[in-house]
Amino acid sequence: MNTNNRTMLLEGTTPRRSVLQSCGFSLGAIAAAELLASPGEARLDSRTPHHAPKARSIIYLHMIGAPSQLDLFDAKPELKKRHGQPCPPEVTRGRDFAFIGKTSTLAGSPWRFNPCGDSGQVISELLPNLQTVADRLAVIRSIHTEEINHAPAQMFLHSGFGRGGRPSIGSWVTYGLGSPNSNLPGYVVLLSGPPGGAGTSLWGSGFLPSVYQGIQFRSKGDPVLFLSNPEGSVATDRRRELDALQALNSEQQARTGDPEIATRIAQYEMAFRMQTSVPELMNLADETEHTLTSYGAKPGEASFANNCLLARRLVERGVRMVELYDADWDHHNGLQTRLPAKCRDIDRPIAALIRDLEQRGLLDETLIVWGSEFGRTPLSQGADDKGGAPGRDHHKDAFTFWLAGAGIRPGVSVGKTDDFGMDIVESPVHIHDLNATVLHLLGIQHERLTWKYQGREFRLTDVHGTIVDSVLV
Repeated sequence: MNTNNRTMLLEGTTPRRSVLQSCGFSLGAIAAAELLASPGEARLDSRTPHHAPKARSIIYLHMIGAPSQLDLFDAKPELKKRHGQPCPPEVTRGRDFAFIGKTSTLAGSPWRFNPCGDSGQVISELLPNLQTVADRLAVIRSIHTEEINHAPAQMFLHSGFGRGGRPSIGSWVTYGLGSPNSNLPGYVVLLSGPPGGAGTSLWGSGFLPSVYQGIQFRSKGDPVLFLSNPEGSVATDRRRELDALQALNSEQQARTGDPEIATRIAQYEMAFRMQTSVPELMNLADETEHTLTSYGAKPGEASFANNCLLARRLVERGVRMVELYDADWDHHNGLQTRLPAKCRDIDRPIAALIRDLEQRGLLDETLIVWGSEFGRTPLSQGADDKGGAPGRDHHKDAFTFWLAGAGIRPGVSVGKTDDFGMDIVESPVHIHDLNATVLHLLGIQHERLTWKYQGREFRLTDVHGTIVDSVLV
């Protein structure tokens, strides 16, 4: 047994595991011991990273459906000049797309791009507020992935594999680092619109213990499903019930060594503490009018703006990973009306989030990641059957992410695509490279964050991944 690479390999936990292993404990008992500091307490307290971290928390902004990078971040004057012309055969030779087949006409962006700030970062006019914080962004225009359809590509981005069953990046992060706030989950998910094609598996823990899965918070009703006590029940009643359940579960766990029983105990206890911490957290009414206006947030509503403000409140309280999913970016048609509408949803809140974190001294310890499962082609996808305007098809070989905050070199641009935006011609960055970089900023060596499952060690970056040094301070 390789005790140096058995599970997460973070200093501060290996001695305990080694003692347990020397006593002949089963893997289930070892995992349970990792989850419980004492009966009923989750092992989500902060853990020592591999090296000094730049970031304490992540706010991950996932645009479900794939925004067009060619209309937002990757300006192509030549493509615009040749708009409507047949695509040269050599551009698409040997390549298939999800819907448009092997050829189409070229589609330049109808929107202007402006060099912004001192850095000259080029951003579309569709994002005027983001333009004002361009000097804080590191834009990577050379991301590529392995999957061409939404659900597999979403899974690949989040878990390093295009099928279900593996842990999401947030689960890996909380497994590796824990959380400094025992009254809130280490990994929180906020939705504006329906989840992606891969559904709740995007924040699932896969083969890791389920204590590390993401917890969805909601803006209306119970912030977390079934968080409130039933009618007629009070906190003292709930405490007695939990004590009885804990005694029974602990007895069963001692017999079986099943880590999921330990998780169940921990989740009951976390839910009890959250009955106090979560309502206070979700109450945006205690924010100033200036803050609410800057985000475009309105207490009691479900919106991306509210979720951005909640993300700030969550990292302020020590939550390790907050992921915002925003729906309806899948623009196969109607691009000229649908894309501007979506940009209006996100532009103001994201710029406000960056400024707010900076003003509160949190941007230096919070990493912001913006992106999606893949990008969009430089080719026109035909009008819909109602005569609507065309859009763009899926494109996995060249698209854009941007990062800001902790450890990020502000104002830098990385990577370059050809004149049409079809292929990467400079500094390609694979999804595994992106994830390796995110883990590095948190103080984790991606090759060492592993879990043994079905006879081999698994990790988020699968079998490769190189840190993108050019975006780092």
